[in-house]
Amino acid sequence: MLCPCCGKEVSNQATACPGCGQPFLGDSSPKSRAAVALLAFFVGVFGIHRFYVGKVGTGILQIITLGGLGFWTLFDFIMALCGTFTDKEGRKVTRW
Repeated sequence: MLCPCCGKEVSNQATACPGCGQPFLGDSSPKSRAAVALLAFFVGVFGIHRFYVGKVGTGILQIITLGGLGFWTLFDFIMALCGTFTDKEGRKVTRW
């Protein structure tokens, strides 16, 4: 497997990347957790953070509902900070 942070080859049993030291959590998204959190915080009511991770359908729904009147956006922001937000393929966005 490849490290989602630096792209080096990583063993399936590795707990961290030998190249950059990034903790390796297996099948994680190459998207940035910091980017998702910042997008959710500043323009979350427009669903931009969902477009960023490939969730176009729910991004459009967030535009229509203004981020679920802010509640959906707040939920996504908290999930991004905790590292449980996922991309369109169901992989957790964990890389800062």
